[in-house]
Amino acid sequence: MLKNFKLSRKFNVLLLTVFLVTVVCSGIAFSTILNRNTEQQVTQRATLLLQTMLSVRQYTLTQVNPELAPRLETDAEFLPQTVPGYSAREVFEEFRKNPEYTDFFYKEATLNPTNLRDRADGFETELVRRFQSNTALKELTGYRVSPAGNLFYIARPIIVGKESCLRCHSTPEAAPKSQLTTYGKTNGFGWKLNQIVGAQIISVPASGVADSTRQDFMFLMGIVTGALALVMLVINFLLQRTVIRPIERIARVANDVSIGNLDAEFEQPSKDEIGKLTVAFNRMKTSLVMAMNLLDK
Repeated sequence: MLKNFKLSRKFNVLLLTVFLVTVVCSGIAFSTILNRNTEQQVTQRATLLLQTMLSVRQYTLTQVNPELAPRLETDAEFLPQTVPGYSAREVFEEFRKNPEYTDFFYKEATLNPTNLRDRADGFETELVRRFQSNTALKELTGYRVSPAGNLFYIARPIIVGKESCLRCHSTPEAAPKSQLTTYGKTNGFGWKLNQIVGAQIISVPASGVADSTRQDFMFLMGIVTGALALVMLVINFLLQRTVIRPIERIARVANDVSIGNLDAEFEQPSKDEIGKLTVAFNRMKTSLVMAMNLLDK
């Protein structure tokens, strides 16, 4: 089909093909790079928050718990402030009061928790089971769907690493009286040393970063498309001026010569290939004139 097109149209088809291929390849490359950057940003944000919660837990374990632990046997009500997980959860809930972070979530999801608010849901239970089935697994990441949109999560196993943890979780008989008064004897017992009992999970919204990435993608593609369109127009203009029009002039003069107008001249606009073609046509016309003169004699 292209052989029936004029030279200018063939050039335009070629340029348009190169334009579309370049735009598509650029779009794929930009999308890959920006998506990778998006995941890195979300991961860094989640990791920072997770490390903060670990610091809160460590502070509670080493600074708060030793001061309040004796009161567990004497007070009528259990002091949840002695529990590192409780402190981390409360600190994070204060953090979420900022409207910018209301869609962030933190939970120490446990299969058999003392406080039922920490009980793992179906998705969280699956994460815990994966940690239990592969004790070498130290972290899981991915996306989950929630009413707030897509959330990126980081999960790490909760392991009973110290004998002191079993004071509240081994048997009801060993637990502080205030704990039994507050939470009863049913939940949170039967834990064993070095057992994986839950997962520490932090979730951050990915939609905001994804929206920003989408805007960046559209902006970059707009720049690339505009730049390529400008280049295409400039190339098309230069082709018309330096190639197409000179060839059309040569074609008109050759047509005039073919019908007997031997006064028509092939103008040599340059010394490039078009100029060489003009010289060749002038030489051919000269030979034709000499041949015609010989025939006349």
